[in-house]
Amino acid sequence: MEFFCYHRDRHDSMALRDELLAEHWSYMDRYAEEMIARGPTFAEDGDTPTGSVHIIDLPDAAAARAFAFDEPNYQAGVYRDVLLRRWRNTLGRTMWDFSGGRTGGSRYLVLGLGAGQAADLAVPPERDELIAYGPLLSDDDTTWLGTAALVRAPDPDKARAVLTPGRYAEIEVHNWAFGGRPS
Repeated sequence: MEFFCYHRDRHDSMALRDELLAEHWSYMDRYAEEMIARGPTFAEDGDTPTGSVHIIDLPDAAAARAFAFDEPNYQAGVYRDVLLRRWRNTLGRTMWDFSGGRTGGSRYLVLGLGAGQAADLAVPPERDELIAYGPLLSDDDTTWLGTAALVRAPDPDKARAVLTPGRYAEIEVHNWAFGGRPS
């Protein structure tokens, strides 16, 4: 089962986040085989972390909750909240398979929070610029709750355009970067 997890940082948690970086990476190393995508989001300045995205394939919802809430930054209070939803990997690959690689161009997390009838279930035509893409689903995998995408785009407006306007209660666009230990 695939899950989308977005931990949002508390205001002024940068020092604590930095202090726990090695512990966070060690924790994530335990899930390396299950990881579909991961990486931090940033404020408009491009430097200040605002959260962490993890898209992961785990056996069940209990394992996903344990992953999200046992995470060292969560346990220490770095994060203010957690969005954890079932997800479907419509691209059928990981971020490491993205032909655009880790560098070059701006990357974004685009979150469309659902309102009504399902939208954007099919992969958009701009597939080459998609790093990860899929619907956010209810715990029982039957109800569409939105769409999450990691996308390379020249600017936030172009990133937002990967989702159909007017079909979501809200669309969030966050600066995002490939995560993991530096090489």
